[in-house]
Amino acid sequence: MKPAHVVITGGAGAIGSALAEQFRSHHPDVALTLVDLNPEALQTVASQHGAHAEVCDLTDIDALPGWWQSLVERHGPVDVLVNCAGIMDIMTLAGTGWERGKRSMDINYIAPMRLMDLAVPDMIEKRRGCVINISSMAGRVPIRGCSYYGGAKAGLGMASEIARLDLKKEGVNVVTVYPGPVYSGLESHARNQVKRGAISRFIPTGKPDVLAERIYHTFHKGGARVIYPDVYSLAKQVANLNLTNKAMDFFSPQPNQ
Repeated sequence: MKPAHVVITGGAGAIGSALAEQFRSHHPDVALTLVDLNPEALQTVASQHGAHAEVCDLTDIDALPGWWQSLVERHGPVDVLVNCAGIMDIMTLAGTGWERGKRSMDINYIAPMRLMDLAVPDMIEKRRGCVINISSMAGRVPIRGCSYYGGAKAGLGMASEIARLDLKKEGVNVVTVYPGPVYSGLESHARNQVKRGAISRFIPTGKPDVLAERIYHTFHKGGARVIYPDVYSLAKQVANLNLTNKAMDFFSPQPNQ
């Protein structure tokens, strides 16, 4: 499809900005809206890609319908929604606490679901559109310290896969993305919360521009999902062998967490 209006949440982050570059380079005339909570970083990235900058706190779930309606009125109907915003903490369940855990679930699962709920009816009416959901390999493989993050990403991944089945006949595609570690602010924040071990020095880590290119290619061909880096396509088998929690000391929270 040739998109008319693309909305990318987490647009100031490494993956979001790389996706903005992909859509702008392939569709020079597309209306591009980047959404983030960091106004300074957002404005910088938006200026680079000729995009609209929308500062929005996605944890304010009740405010999303009014904000979405205003967005559509100002910049036009959305035919591509990219749910890329996310936060990741690697902390024990007890160390996380409810408020931090709820914020993780709101950003990583509830907000993407609410935005899909708001975006999809118009796509169905026009029988064209795409939703791209950035889940995580942490939602497919049990990782110590990721109860809230992994649970939220598992929920988003499953909901996204089911939504694809539901919406395909309506002319709407849904792409589910399962990244492993990718160099970004999120990855750096998570890395700083874990013990340093042998595996942490060698764990495969991807590049945001490569991931963005693969996501765009999958969107362009109407594909279903992206797993990157490629080695993580084996992660499910690793989990079934019960090796993950024993071997991946990279993902062990610090003792005080």
